[in-house]
Amino acid sequence: MHFPVVPGLPAPGRTLVMGVVNVTPDSFSDGGTWFAPDAALTHGLELLAEGADVVDVGGESTRPGAVRPDPDEELRRVLPAVEGLVAEGACVSVDTMRAEVAEAAVAAGARLVNDVSGGRADPAMLPTVARLGVAYVCMHWRGHARTMQGRAVYDDVVVDVARELGEQADHARSLGVRDDRLVLDAGFGFAKTGEHNWQLLDRFDELAALGLPQLVGVSRKSFLGTLLPGPDGHPRAPQGRDDATVALTALLARQGVWGVRVHAVRANRDAVEVVRRLSTEREGA
Repeated sequence: MHFPVVPGLPAPGRTLVMGVVNVTPDSFSDGGTWFAPDAALTHGLELLAEGADVVDVGGESTRPGAVRPDPDEELRRVLPAVEGLVAEGACVSVDTMRAEVAEAAVAAGARLVNDVSGGRADPAMLPTVARLGVAYVCMHWRGHARTMQGRAVYDDVVVDVARELGEQADHARSLGVRDDRLVLDAGFGFAKTGEHNWQLLDRFDELAALGLPQLVGVSRKSFLGTLLPGPDGHPRAPQGRDDATVALTALLARQGVWGVRVHAVRANRDAVEVVRRLSTEREGA
C-alpha cells in the first residue's frame, strides 16, 4: 500500500497519526483540560509517548457556536506549547485560521499549518504559507463556528464537498502553495450534519480522487455520539466515543488514508499498526 510523502513531515509508510492538543477553555472534546501552558506541554509529550507522529496545537475552539479569541490571546495560548514541544523534538502542527499565528508558530518550529478555513478566513494565510514553504492542510469550509451549521445544505454532499475542496486547493496553488505541500481535509462536522458525515465516509474514494493526501478528523465528533446513545437516550459524551473513532481509523487506514487527527493516540496508533501488518502480509503473499 502506497502512502503519500509530504516534505518536512514524518513518512512512516502507514497512516500518519496526529494527536490533538487543545489549548482552549471551551473545546467540545476536553472542556479546557489542557488550557494551562504546562498542562498543554505535558499532554503533548504524553501523546508523543503514545505514538503520535505529529502533535497538532490549537488555540481556538471550532465547535459549533464557539466565540473566537482575539489574535493576541490565540498567540498567548499557542506559542508556549509549540515552543516546548519543538524543544522536545516533536513534529508540531499549528491549528489556526490566522496568518500571523501561523507565521509565529512556524518561526517557533511548527512544520505544518492546519487551517480549518482552507484559506478563506484570512486572505493573508495562503500567501504566507506559500512564502514559508511549509506543509498546509486545506479544509473544506463554509463559515465560522457561529454560523456554519446553517450552511449545511447540499445537493449531493460528496459531490459538492469534492468540488468545493478542489476549488480551494486550486486557489491555494494559484497563490503559490506547492502541490507537494498540500493536504486536504473534508471537514467532517463543519457545515455538515451527521448524515452528511456518514455519506462522506461511505464514499471516501470520491474525495481521494482529488489526488492529494487526505487528513481525516472524526475523533469524538457528535455524529458518533448520536450513533451511540447512552442509557438515558442522550448522545454519548465525547470521551465515550473513542472506540468508535478507532473503528473508523482502522477502516480509513485500510483505504490508505494519509492521516487521522485523533484525541486518543495509543488506541488509534494500534489500529493503524494492525492494518499495516495485514497489508504487509497481503503484499508479501
